[in-house]
Amino acid sequence: MTNLESYYKKFDEDHRLKTRHGQVEFFVTMKNILAAANEKALQGQETAASGNCSQAQEAGAAKALKILDVGAATGAYSVPLSRQGFDVTAVELVKTNLEKLRAKHEKVKCWQGDARDLSFLDDATFDIVLMLGPLYHLHTEEDKLKALFEASRVAKKGGLIFCAYTMNEYAVTQYCFSQNKIKENIAAGQIDKNFKTISRDGDLYSYVRLEDINALQKKSGLERVKIFSPDGPADYMRRELNAMDEETFDLFKNYALEISERPELLGAGSHLVDVLRR
Repeated sequence: MTNLESYYKKFDEDHRLKTRHGQVEFFVTMKNILAAANEKALQGQETAASGNCSQAQEAGAAKALKILDVGAATGAYSVPLSRQGFDVTAVELVKTNLEKLRAKHEKVKCWQGDARDLSFLDDATFDIVLMLGPLYHLHTEEDKLKALFEASRVAKKGGLIFCAYTMNEYAVTQYCFSQNKIKENIAAGQIDKNFKTISRDGDLYSYVRLEDINALQKKSGLERVKIFSPDGPADYMRRELNAMDEETFDLFKNYALEISERPELLGAGSHLVDVLRR
């Protein structure tokens, strides 16, 4: 069993996005996915007809879209998207996660597979491809690009790819400094002189900076549509979020959505999502 499999066998993935800081991440990410789906549906209507379509037609077209969720885990996004009527295919590497997803008996087509090799899926099949986890666990640029190239291959022309990354500064501040481990991390060669994390095979996570994401985007040959922080300050405010009443928490979620693309805040949160077009 790999370190990744051991980790997810113990980790309650279903619970993660039900915490308040997780709800912020889910809310902002899902808003962006649904906005992209509606945009793709409208484009399809304009191509197929004259562009004059009813709201019901637009909604029906949106739900006919094919969505691929690579690294679907236990279905945090696959399941609600399927329940909204989208045609969802889920790919998950970790058998334990996949078994939990299948046990939910949802209308999600499930495959066990690696983001770097989606050869069991046909070219140009999906309107939207989600990679909201695999790039966290791939350590080399070569492996990250393999995953990006595979996502691009299975996406339709003009299809959108959501690529999530875990961020360097969150890891350094919240683990290395907050837990007073910075000196031992430096001594172990896990942090360089510029306070950049150094991930190796066997490590669970690979942490990046915005310039790393920009380099991957350019080398992938994909066009950036937008880049956003799905959680913003939420991971730094777990105690405060838990203390909020529902009305205040709803305001915070909308605040996080409002500031999610502000350039001065990109890279400060625990994640970034790069939205790319094939």
